[in-house]
Formats: sequence, structure tokens, C-alpha cells
Amino acid sequence: MLGKKKRTARIDSLIGQFTEIHGDISFSGGLHVDGKTKGNVEATEPGSLLTVSDQGLVEGEVRVPNIVLNGQVIGDVFAGERIELAAQARVNGNVYYNLIEMAIGAEVNGKLVHHTGEEKRKLEHKPENAGDNTATPEKS
Repeated sequence: MLGKKKRTARIDSLIGQFTEIHGDISFSGGLHVDGKTKGNVEATEPGSLLTVSDQGLVEGEVRVPNIVLNGQVIGDVFAGERIELAAQARVNGNVYYNLIEMAIGAEVNGKLVHHTGEEKRKLEHKPENAGDNTATPEKS
């Protein structure tokens, strides 16, 4: 919005205004949320984009490369590449970002944490078996 050129986003999936989803969402490409989601939202592909409209609500952790937020997120937001917080954006949680654009009126009730490089890759993908080092070779 404040930048020099406007991005046109490809929308592959849409959660409509009168739709409520319970459970985690994993997507690639573009996801647009006008409704409500109660669960974590994660992108599976680099360059993916999540847009949350002024009517949209996400209750859970968001872990995506790019996000344009004009609605509400209740949970931490991990933006691997870029986050744009529009005028009606509300985040109740921490925001981890590489690049941030924030319009007048946007609100973050939590910490803003900048990251780059290797930290970015760690934030984009949680290790599946983090801390699981209990496996030992069997002896025959």
C-alpha cells in the first residue's frame, strides 16, 4: 500500500465471509481469508501469500513467507519474507518478520522481532522432530 508498486496476488484458495474452519490449514500459492479460521495456518511453498481481509480472523499461529493483513490474528505471526499490516490490521501476539510495512491505524499487541538469513529459514519451517533425540540403534 505504501510502497512504489502494488502487488497483484494470485488467489488459489478462498475462505468466504460466512465460513468458519476449525483445524490447521496448510496451503501453497495464495490463500485469501474473509471468514474465520481456528487453527494454525502454514504455507508449504516459498513465495506463498496469505491475505486476511478486514472481515477475516485467524485464531492460531501463522507461518507464511508473505502476508497482507487487514483483519485480525490472535496468535504469533512468522513472516519469512514480508508482512504488510494495513490500517485495520490487529495482531494479538508476536510478529517475526524480515520486511515490514505498517499503515497508520494498524495494531500489534506483542513484540515486533526482526530476523534475516538463517533465522528466516528456521521460522518458515518448524523442525518436525524437534528435540526428539531419544532414538538409539538396536543391538542384535
